[in-house]
Amino acid sequence: MTKIVIADDHALIREGIKKIIRSAKDLRIVGEAAGFNELLDLIPKAEPDVVILDLSLPNYEGLAGLLELKARFPQQRVLILSMFPEEQFAVAALRAGAAGYVTKAMAAEELIQAVRRVTGGSSYISEHLAGLLVTDASAPQQQAVHESLTPRERDVLRMIGSGRQIKQVSAELGISISSVNTYRARLFRKMGLSSNAALIRYALKFGLVA
Repeated sequence: MTKIVIADDHALIREGIKKIIRSAKDLRIVGEAAGFNELLDLIPKAEPDVVILDLSLPNYEGLAGLLELKARFPQQRVLILSMFPEEQFAVAALRAGAAGYVTKAMAAEELIQAVRRVTGGSSYISEHLAGLLVTDASAPQQQAVHESLTPRERDVLRMIGSGRQIKQVSAELGISISSVNTYRARLFRKMGLSSNAALIRYALKFGLVA
């Protein structure tokens, strides 16, 4: 029997997922979480085979939660279930350690198939996502913008890219929160990006996670 934990901040979404999972006799829900910290507390207690994780949980933005989860529980199998289309996050999610990525627009049977595939030790990749991975691998190398950054800017990029919060970056580098925000603003300007999630995707692409 495959044990599953659901992590999504919307109760209606969780209920929908539970209904789908319960239709499969070999799958069992052992817990659910509405927030990321709640999920971290739940995993060692419930010992799930698979965590179905939404990328928009409170406390962590985008892929930061996935990176933190994998840092604490490296062997945990994670299936991303997201409202974001595959073009936006799927490739980066797989690089960050997800075992699969499905959107909330998928059919019920696809979710069950994805859970079973991930449980068996394989990755779940839709035909569309497989095409994205091929395109990403064959695309010309993006110019490494980070090579022109100052050492301190690179430090901030690595830490934000690893999912650390601003307060954590401040404490680890021994600089003020306002200084971290200033460096982050410089990164946005120099790199043509506009969010922490974009910095995370860039850091993952170039192996800059700390």
